[in-house]
Amino acid sequence: MRELLAVTKALSSSTRVRALMMLRNGELCLCQIIDVLGLAPSTVSKHLAVLSEAGLVEWRKEGRWRYYRLAGDDASPEVAAALGWSLESLAADPRILADVDLLNIVLEKNLEELCACYRT
Repeated sequence: MRELLAVTKALSSSTRVRALMMLRNGELCLCQIIDVLGLAPSTVSKHLAVLSEAGLVEWRKEGRWRYYRLAGDDASPEVAAALGWSLESLAADPRILADVDLLNIVLEKNLEELCACYRT
């Protein structure tokens, strides 16, 4: 039951769902997700931590930066089902489509320069 509750909690926030949907085409740097969402880095990190705790996303660290991707083939059946349902249900959502447009602009930016904005 814990896993189900973690997944439903993770999917209960539009910001977390938007971040999740951004990852459907592959791995993104935290800075890229921050830029699309337009929120404070700490806020976006917290949202991604909830998604990670639910098993919906995985991350890796490279230097100072974190890179996120959707859960892989080793995800539980419950997580895989939730991901499949979310991705299918929201593929044509206007907010998600607007995020796709923003993400395409962000992906054209130099990653080093983009990430430099978030150095502390």
